Order: sequence, then C-alpha cells, then structure tokens
Amino acid sequence: MHTDNLSAWTHEHVFDTGNALAERSTWVVMWITAAAMVIEITAGWWFNSMALLADGWHMSSHAFAIGLSALAYAAARRYAKDPRFAFGTWKIEILGGFASAIFLLGVAAMMVIGSIERIVSPQPIQYKEAITVAILGLAVNLVCALILGKAHHHGHGHPHGHDHPHHGNERHNHDLNLKSAYLHVIADAATSVLAIVALVGGWIYGWSWLDPVMGIVGAVLVAIWAKGLLLETGRVLLDREMDHPVVAEIHEVVESGPEASDTRITDLHVWRVGKEAYSCAIAVVTKDAGLTPGAIRARLAVHEEIVHSTIEIHHRDGLQGNLAGAGG
Repeated sequence: MHTDNLSAWTHEHVFDTGNALAERSTWVVMWITAAAMVIEITAGWWFNSMALLADGWHMSSHAFAIGLSALAYAAARRYAKDPRFAFGTWKIEILGGFASAIFLLGVAAMMVIGSIERIVSPQPIQYKEAITVAILGLAVNLVCALILGKAHHHGHGHPHGHDHPHHGNERHNHDLNLKSAYLHVIADAATSVLAIVALVGGWIYGWSWLDPVMGIVGAVLVAIWAKGLLLETGRVLLDREMDHPVVAEIHEVVESGPEASDTRITDLHVWRVGKEAYSCAIAVVTKDAGLTPGAIRARLAVHEEIVHSTIEIHHRDGLQGNLAGAGG
C-alpha cells in the first residue's frame, strides 16, 4: 500500500512560545502576596486590629487575581500542542488577563463602597498602626513590582529579524497576562501610597476625612487601569485587528509586483495567535494565470509576524480557483 509522505506539508499550531520567566515570576509574586496576606490577617486577629485585617483581606483579592494569571500561563503551556485548539492556546493567557481586569474593577468598587461608608459613618483610626500596615504593604508590592518588571523587560528583549517595524504599535506586543498581574501589584502599591499620605495628614492635622477621600481617588485610578486592560484584552479576544498596520502590509505585498494592476484582494481576515504572531485568510482575484498561493506566501514571508496563511485565488479568465493553507 502506497502512502504519501505528508510531513513536509504539516505543521504544529504553536504560534507563541510563551514566557517562562513571566510564569515563574507570577508564581513567586503570588506566593509572596499570599504570605503577606496570611501574616496580616493572623496579626490582625491576634492584636484585634481592623486595619491589619482589612488590608490582609484586600491583599487576598490581589493574590487570587495574580494566581489566576499564573494558572493561565500554566494552562496555555500544558495544552500548547493540543490539536483541539485550532490556533494555539495563547488566548488562554489573554482570557486570564481579561478576568483579572474584571477583578480589578471589583476591587475598585469595594474601595468606593468602603470609603463612602467611612465618610457617612466615621470610625476612629489608629494612625501609627495603620501607617505601619500601609508601609508594609507598599514594601511587599515594590518587591513584587520589581520581580514582574524584570520579566516584562525580558519579554521585550527579542528584536525582529526583518526591517519592517510595527509602526509604533508596541501595545500589540505586550504580554497582557503579565500586565494584568503587574497592574494588580501597582494598584495595591498606589493605594498604599495614597493611604500613607492620607494617614499622615490625619495624624498630624486631624484631617480624618482625607483617608476615605484618598480611598475614592485610588479607586478611580484602579478603575482607569482596569478599563485600559479590558479594552486591550477584549480587542484580542474579539479579533479586532483589522486596523493594525499588518493589514496594510499584506495589501502592499500581495497587490504589488508586475501584475499589480491585475491582482486585488477581495476578502481579508487577520487575527492574532500570539504576542507577535498573526494568522490571515486571503481571497485574491487576478488575471495572472501563473499566480499561485505559494508565490503569495513567499511575498508574505518578509513579514515574519504572519505565521499562518490561508490563500484562495480566483482567476478572472474562468480558471478554477486555488485554495491552500499553510503555516510560516
């Protein structure tokens, strides 16, 4: 029985290599945050301190969200070669970032509710103890921010191998799952700074109202960051990529050449399958009987971010259209 060798025509759908350093860093930050949470809750219970208890439970929400980011990395890596994922598992990471952004909005809402309650029903504040808690929380978050920041900069240390930049659209190359974990840490650090300012003002000048007001300011800041992350992750999850420069680049390379006046793209779909990887489906109408999907794919190869293409060619002279799909 004769069997054709198809190995040269098959390929894996692993379009993103992941970010091992970011995954390790996220796990480390999650455990640091969880440890600080346990210490604060235990100390709050032991010393009957509402300030410690409140900050401990607040930190638990960030530990949960950062843990979600870590699990997203692990799931994307574990199922990377699972054939049930048609275009790889990278969007598991994006889904983790999206869920984390929603969680950030929840944290902002809780901060607003708590601040309003303090404004309506003021409570006595143990300033020295509360300032100590805020400084402890800030120190923990600064350490975590340094760990995640190192992973973030490492992820941007791989230049492209061609001379076609992304025209300033660096936001498309961000590790959005790492960014979501980083935002939780930065949000907590920012609220700690605002809390310290408010507590010092209340301790020295008796401005007890400053604490809940700063809480609302912090909540607004967190909500703004969460909104930005929701828009970025939502754009990827909904495949809203047709305004990306890579679309114009595809038009440029396909509709160029000696037969340019006779070749036009009639249908084009572009979507992301990795941090810097795109897949596309192209339908072309041409009078050039010699134009093949392989020829178009060779032109697209100059843009290494296009890792998978499905190309359909219709000839105006009545020849049967050609259909082909292949990876980079």
